[in-house]
Amino acid sequence: MNHTNQSCDNSNVRIMTRRQMLETSGLGFGSLALSCLAGLVDSPQADASENLALNLRPRSGHFPAPAKAIIMLMQNGGPSQMDLFDPKPQLTKSAGKTYSEKVEMFHKGSEDNKLLASPLKFHKYGQCGMEMAEILPHLGSVADDICLVRSMHNYHNNHTESLVAINTGRIFFGRLALGSWVSYALGTENQNLPAYVVLRDPEGYNTSGTLLWQNGWLPALYRGTEINTKGTPVLNLKSPVPIAPDVQRDNLDLIAMLNREHQKDYPGESALEARIQNYELAARMQLEAAELLDLSKESKVTRDLYGLDNPTTAGYGLRCLMARRMVESGVRFVQIFPPVKPQFQPWDAHTNVKTQNEKICAACDQPSSALIKDLKQRNLLDDTIVLWSGEFGRLPVSQNGSGRDHNRNAFSLILAGGGFKSGHIHGATDEVGYRSVEDRVSVNDLHATILHQLGLDHNKLTYPHHGRPESLTDAVITDARVVKEIIA
Repeated sequence: MNHTNQSCDNSNVRIMTRRQMLETSGLGFGSLALSCLAGLVDSPQADASENLALNLRPRSGHFPAPAKAIIMLMQNGGPSQMDLFDPKPQLTKSAGKTYSEKVEMFHKGSEDNKLLASPLKFHKYGQCGMEMAEILPHLGSVADDICLVRSMHNYHNNHTESLVAINTGRIFFGRLALGSWVSYALGTENQNLPAYVVLRDPEGYNTSGTLLWQNGWLPALYRGTEINTKGTPVLNLKSPVPIAPDVQRDNLDLIAMLNREHQKDYPGESALEARIQNYELAARMQLEAAELLDLSKESKVTRDLYGLDNPTTAGYGLRCLMARRMVESGVRFVQIFPPVKPQFQPWDAHTNVKTQNEKICAACDQPSSALIKDLKQRNLLDDTIVLWSGEFGRLPVSQNGSGRDHNRNAFSLILAGGGFKSGHIHGATDEVGYRSVEDRVSVNDLHATILHQLGLDHNKLTYPHHGRPESLTDAVITDARVVKEIIA
């Protein structure tokens, strides 16, 4: 086929083949696509080209806000709301009776639909008189500093889907975690440490493992970085052969120069840029991470506060203390996971509500409250959000006589600091704690509210993916809102 332009006799009209039209207009289509992509990105940066830059430099939010960091205490397994945070006298009165509504069962054992009274006693704590279980005396001691939300609900009755939802906004795998969104939007105040840090039990992973701190369609720079609390804090950070500091510095500088020269041959390659950024961050961490993670200089008072010398609380307490040190050093988002022994989803009280909750509360109650107290006394709580939450709650009916099955329809969580109301209880469940019925809060509402307290509009914080502006809350579908009633 002749690819030259063909003109009609006696006419200025130019006739083009379809292939010629596509060849000559291709650059125009590319420009249109680029302009659309730039328009889809409406993150805190004013300039779209800067929005897409792969860096963790600190950035401003959409508006001034009280919080600048967040610590997420992920209580894997589903803490029982009616046994820990949401007393139900009617459940006690009706114990053993068949519940009027057939509950959603996920596992066998609840077929009789018989109501189970809580075997745990409740106390009123603080000047606010907040009621919590007697096995949470330490969290009770900070009742006047926390906001207790009793009207949460989630999408699914399985651990993995609900855990993914409370971390990413939906039950589908492959989406960005909350920590990735926050670090993408705001960067970090410490360029020598990751923006998003994960502190898990060094003995293993809880349910769903690394699915909960993925970067999704963002570059790998925004993925959660695991830091160990036992042994080597960051794997492969130090050379196996001792190297003099000045020699190591020269080596790292040379590697950085070679990487940047190599990058010139692949402009705009995001995967390569992210890899280089990660290598350079690792190099900087060699200089700062060791000192930050050295807890030997902490006072005995602080060690006792977190329970570091008690085998029951030591592991979780160490992770909570490290989280405080990290936000104190400018890390933007820290995620803490509970113990993996005796089981990897320790709040999953299928067998015995009393004994299983007593065991996990003994390990997590004191360190959780210590974190809030320590942040407060160091004047860090006002600008740090502490979120204590599981993925769902438990059923009001018994499972095999003394346990409770999963319940997506109601659960409780704690928020502290970051401009949230203190000594405050929000929302309510029905008379037996099966459903959230008053001032209900979805996981998407929670995310919208957390972003708001960090100075981010959940509708404007987006990233282009598959031809649409993706967001954490996906508010067009989820109808997510900022829960202003819990903001001070």
